[in-house]
Amino acid sequence: MTDPEDVLPDGADYQRGRVFMTGDANAAVLGAFDAGAEGVLVNDSHWIMRNLLLDQLDRRARVIKGFHKPLCMVQGLDESYSAAMFVGYHSCAGTEGGVLNHTLLGKEVQNVFLNGEPTGETRLNAGLAGSMGVPVALVAGDTAVCEEAKRVLGQVETVSVKDGIDKFTANLLHPAEAQDRIQEGARRALSDLGRFKPYVVEPPITIGVEWNSTTIASTCELIPGVKLLGSRETEFATDDFAEAMRVLVAMLLLALQVGQKAIYG
Repeated sequence: MTDPEDVLPDGADYQRGRVFMTGDANAAVLGAFDAGAEGVLVNDSHWIMRNLLLDQLDRRARVIKGFHKPLCMVQGLDESYSAAMFVGYHSCAGTEGGVLNHTLLGKEVQNVFLNGEPTGETRLNAGLAGSMGVPVALVAGDTAVCEEAKRVLGQVETVSVKDGIDKFTANLLHPAEAQDRIQEGARRALSDLGRFKPYVVEPPITIGVEWNSTTIASTCELIPGVKLLGSRETEFATDDFAEAMRVLVAMLLLALQVGQKAIYG
């Protein structure tokens, strides 16, 4: 999938995109059980978070669906899990050649910063998982996000299913081939969990956001603890990664509410 038409509910090809998304997620589930997993929890995490076709997923898996999740893309994860796998991920906003590159929100967010460094969804969610002692074993997506994952996490299994040419253009594998590779990558990763270590970000944890609008930034400043650093920049600091993520999610929800009126802000 390479275009908003493929991945947004009103898009012409969204229903077909749901089939592909479900197939990729199920491939990771199958690979996990191939490796001997006792249980798998799938968190439907793209946009409205109601994308996956449940009847096509392995019946042994549990699924979280729905939009309001305090921990967003890592909802449901806790210390009892052996590993996390990120499937269908995109590279950090602004990544050259990254297919549909963005960080969390494609329109409202220009950049997200973790302790002053531009960060994508891979690093943010790996940091949250790491705060629970859970390593990321697999990242699947385009070549750009796989390279990003290796830079950030070091020892991680990656599966590239497409090579980006532009933000909206890619050279893709056939869906069946992509799913076979994801299944094998998941099986290989979870069969050798000892090589993965949790990605731990030492406190204090500082989350900064550069918004596309002054109105969004000033509205987010109303959240206790959020500081306005510039006309379009906010920052929140804490020693608790989970709290940082909850505040970030609150800011994102506010941004969605005021974003339409703030397009000229």
